[in-house]
Amino acid sequence: MEKIILVVHILVAFAVIGLVMIQQGKGADAGASFGGGASQTVFGGAGSGNFLSRLTAIFATVFFITSLALAYIASEKAKGSSFEEGIPVLQQESLEQDAPVVEEYAPATDTPDVDLSVEDEPVIELPAE
Repeated sequence: MEKIILVVHILVAFAVIGLVMIQQGKGADAGASFGGGASQTVFGGAGSGNFLSRLTAIFATVFFITSLALAYIASEKAKGSSFEEGIPVLQQESLEQDAPVVEEYAPATDTPDVDLSVEDEPVIELPAE
């Protein structure tokens, strides 16, 4: 269902963009007095403004409804999922295994103790100028 709504949403979005691009601006009627009025006879004497405006409003309403439907579907998916459900099965099995023991990787205890303390610090003398 989500894919169908998404396809309708995208198609309606392109339709709204196309309808807005087709419509004439308010200042375009001034050019009709110089011989450009023949293009309006396709939609009748009133022009295409009323028809295209209503069609744009219908497609905008459908776009708004599909947007709300997609948001609702996304919120329901987010509610239903948890952190453990998102982990693949192989990772869940590896997480359930015991962690390695730290003593296995510790250095051997038979190493001699080394005294790192410094009793006699060397004195560095700077040459006199």
